[in-house]
Amino acid sequence: MTKLAAVLGSLAGLIFTANGYRPLSSRGYPSLYAFVFGVFASELPLPILGAQLAALAAVTRRLSPRVRRFSWLVSGISWLGMLGLHRIGSRADEPLAAALDAGLGTHRRTDSAGLWKRPAGPGTAKSPGVIRMLRVYRDYVHDADISYGEYGSRNHLDIWRRPDLERRGRAPVLLQVPGGGWTLGSKRGQAHPLMSHLTELGWICVSINYRLSPRSTWPDHIVDVKRAISWVKEHIAEYGGDPDWIAITGGSAGGHLCALAALTPNDPQFQPGFEDADTRVRAAVPFYGVYDFTRTSIHPLMAPMLGKYVFKLSRTETSDAFRAASPITHVSADAPPFFVLHGRNDSLIPVQQARSFTARLREVSRRPVVYAELPFAQHAFDIFGSARAAHAAVAVEQFLADVYASDHAAADVTSLSSPAR
Repeated sequence: MTKLAAVLGSLAGLIFTANGYRPLSSRGYPSLYAFVFGVFASELPLPILGAQLAALAAVTRRLSPRVRRFSWLVSGISWLGMLGLHRIGSRADEPLAAALDAGLGTHRRTDSAGLWKRPAGPGTAKSPGVIRMLRVYRDYVHDADISYGEYGSRNHLDIWRRPDLERRGRAPVLLQVPGGGWTLGSKRGQAHPLMSHLTELGWICVSINYRLSPRSTWPDHIVDVKRAISWVKEHIAEYGGDPDWIAITGGSAGGHLCALAALTPNDPQFQPGFEDADTRVRAAVPFYGVYDFTRTSIHPLMAPMLGKYVFKLSRTETSDAFRAASPITHVSADAPPFFVLHGRNDSLIPVQQARSFTARLREVSRRPVVYAELPFAQHAFDIFGSARAAHAAVAVEQFLADVYASDHAAADVTSLSSPAR
């Protein structure tokens, strides 16, 4: 049994690594396994390599010479591949910088220093990593489970802020919308690399819960996101935030909701009972989102799931509803600046979704559109405190800093050109 386990384990490791380079499936239920194993391979290759090495070393003395040679050879090939994945993730700053240069120009800002008031203290920053991401919540969330609506815990939010941030300040604000296929998800556990990075620099981040299906029905999800934006505009000044400068982000289903919220400011169909509330945002940063429910590039399992559990409509009734819920439908010249991030190896939401969406934005929008397509990155590539996630957080900071500086420069010009009263 030990010999068989060693042989099968080494072969499984090789398949695991190969799936990290190219997902073995992007259709049907096998794509779910391709995603799960792929995100671990691409974001945590060194810990996985170490675990496999330790396991093989523990049993190697009980193997025959022939089996030992085979297992170590196959495993060695697999480990070389993992080292390659580690190198690719560590150099993710290169495609991110290229995307920012293409979308903002090569003279863009690469440093956010001096744009907003930063806390004077040394902060709580530590080395990035998986363990660090498990601890950042308690470092920054000192105002938790705040109600922004009438639906209990599904309408709760957390406020991320440095404890030494001035409550009378006007820190820029990022609203985080979690993913989970519109049926799962929590304000804890997602986007921690990004929120901890920005919070350390003096931002306030707000992570929200929202109503989920099948208990709730579309458009409850986007209504709650809009309600949260309205709450932030009304109350964030109490925590030191600037209600006039709010950006929005989210991943997967949260990326969809983030994009849709940014493209439908003050739209009454998504603001029942608070139609007059201001729900505009300054910028949107969707990660690996769905932008068009009507396209053939949507995952084949997604459309039936959405129709049955989220929209609760028959197949013949979903066409108009899917179109209205698709962010690409609402693209206009007035769209805020967008930074769209997607992994080329995404097994759950095909990268064609992001390509088509950004192409449409660039055709119509008057504001900057940045698109970063990350090589060998899977869905949810930013969940762990990996090197790629850290690079993505810095890139988002640079994008937001550029937009922030542009907005304030435009405001200064407007104030100077306005006639004195």
